[in-house]
Amino acid sequence: MSIEKQHGRRRAGGNLPATPSAVDLVMAAPAAASTLSRRDAIRAEQRTRHRGLGGTARQLSDLAVATGAGQKVGIALAVTGLALAVTVPGTTPALATEGTGSVAAEAAMVTADSAASVSFSRPSVGSSLDADGKLHQTLTATAAKVTPAAAKGTLGAPLDSLTPTSGFGARVNPLTGQLGEEHTGQDFAIACGTPVHAAAGGTVTFAGWHPYGGGNRVVIDHGNGLSSTYNHLSSIEVKVGQKLTRGQELALSGTTGASTGCHLHFEVMIDGKTVDPLGWL
Repeated sequence: MSIEKQHGRRRAGGNLPATPSAVDLVMAAPAAASTLSRRDAIRAEQRTRHRGLGGTARQLSDLAVATGAGQKVGIALAVTGLALAVTVPGTTPALATEGTGSVAAEAAMVTADSAASVSFSRPSVGSSLDADGKLHQTLTATAAKVTPAAAKGTLGAPLDSLTPTSGFGARVNPLTGQLGEEHTGQDFAIACGTPVHAAAGGTVTFAGWHPYGGGNRVVIDHGNGLSSTYNHLSSIEVKVGQKLTRGQELALSGTTGASTGCHLHFEVMIDGKTVDPLGWL
C-alpha cells in the first residue's frame, strides 16, 4: 500500500486550496468576524477538519497577543466544531507607527467617583531672592555705590496707593512761598489715618517728634547706609530698636509738623543724605 493510501490522502491534482498560515488568518480576522455567517462557519468547520488545523486557534490567539494584531477585535474562528471568540486585551505592547518610527500606545482610562475630592496642591516653593533679599544683594557694598538701575524697585511702597504730589528737589515752599527750597523727599496725597508701611525690613532708629518740620516721624535703618523716613504722622505704632519686616504697619498718616494738609512725606537717605525716593520705588 502506498504512503498516500495509508494516510488516506488524495493524489496531486485535486486542486485543494493552500492551507492559510496563522498570520494570514490573523490579518483577515477582523473582516471575517464582522461578516461571518452561519453557512460560512459550517464550511470553515469542514475545511478545518480536512486540513488538520486543530491547534490553529491557540496559535492565532498567542500570535495576536504577542504582536498586538487584532487588538480589541473579536476573532471568530470555527475550530474542531467549536466557534471560538478570541478577544485580544488592550494591554499589548506598543507598536511602532508605520513610516514614522514613533511609538504609539493606547492610554488607559482612569475614572473616579463624582464625589471624590481631587487635590492638586503642592508644597510652597521658597526663594532666598525675596524682596528684602534683592535689596540686601544690591547693598552688598554700600548704598552710595548702588547704580540707579540697580536701586529701582528695591524698596516697597509705604502706602497701599501712591499718588505723588510734591516731588524731590527745588520747589516753592508751600507755607512761606519762598523760592528755591530744597524738598528732601516725595509727598504722597493720602487721607489722614491711613496705614503707613515699612518700605523694607530694618530697625527703627527714631520714633518721635521731629523738631525741624517733620512732625511725628519714624526712621528705619535698612543696613549698609540705607534708611527711609516717614513724616507728618498722626500716630506712631513702633519704638526705637524694634525690628520691622517689609510692609509692616508702623504708623497712621496725618498732617503734624510743617504741613498744609493730610499727606505722607517719604524720604530715602544714603549715609544720612537724602536722595530722590522715586529712584528706589
